[in-house]
Amino acid sequence: MRSFILAAATAISTLPLLASAAVGDACSANGTPGVCLSTSTCTSGSGTTHTGFCPNDPADVKCCTKSCGTGGQCRLVSSCPSGNTLSGLCPGPSTIRCCLPAGGCTAPNVNAATISLIKQFEGFVASPAPDPIGLPTVGYGHLCQTTGCAEVPYSFPLTTTTASALLTSDLRTYQNCIARDIRDTVVLNANQYGALVSWAFNVGCGNTASSTLISRLNNGEAPNTVASEELPKWNKAGGQVLPGLVNRRAAEVTLFRTASSVTAHPPPC
Repeated sequence: MRSFILAAATAISTLPLLASAAVGDACSANGTPGVCLSTSTCTSGSGTTHTGFCPNDPADVKCCTKSCGTGGQCRLVSSCPSGNTLSGLCPGPSTIRCCLPAGGCTAPNVNAATISLIKQFEGFVASPAPDPIGLPTVGYGHLCQTTGCAEVPYSFPLTTTTASALLTSDLRTYQNCIARDIRDTVVLNANQYGALVSWAFNVGCGNTASSTLISRLNNGEAPNTVASEELPKWNKAGGQVLPGLVNRRAAEVTLFRTASSVTAHPPPC
């Protein structure tokens, strides 16, 4: 466990930026944002240490800075003004990510093969109706957030055109969480990325983020092997194995293992 040292804040005239900072807190070294980390953690992650900017911590804790991505700096996710971050590029815990300038890297849209797979398994529903486990959905798998799906900006019954537009909008959430949770050292082609977005769209970002599948990818295991072994496990809804989910996972594995020359992850900038 990290040891946090609490001390009364005292004004230090020579250090105008932070009077106290615990390990893992934000710091700033001569205007460059960073995080207070142990010297060994910082240097092992190719960061640069700066003495005197984390004054109330032990001597081996210093302000760690590191440039990353395209014009980015490693800092706490909560202090990234653009909200545009990349994982796997910074020393320290997962709360420290590469903070990119506004308008930097964004998760790409999935390819046509992915859209086709999702539409095949979600099916088209013109007006809100319960799905196989009783949840109200409309279009191509849009889960209603309000009574009667009032949040949908299109009139009912939907057409295939408006349902496709709704799907494109809905997928941004799942594209972003897959791009966010998989380290940027993991290279995925457009079909591999698309298969994972389809999976996230089906099971939710919370489940994918905590999954063994994502952990194994981030640990550097072979993507095709990981997908083939892990995706089929996600075949239940309401505690029951559903044939439709068995078939969907098999289709996602097939898409994942289909070669593509287009790189989709890490997100292009």
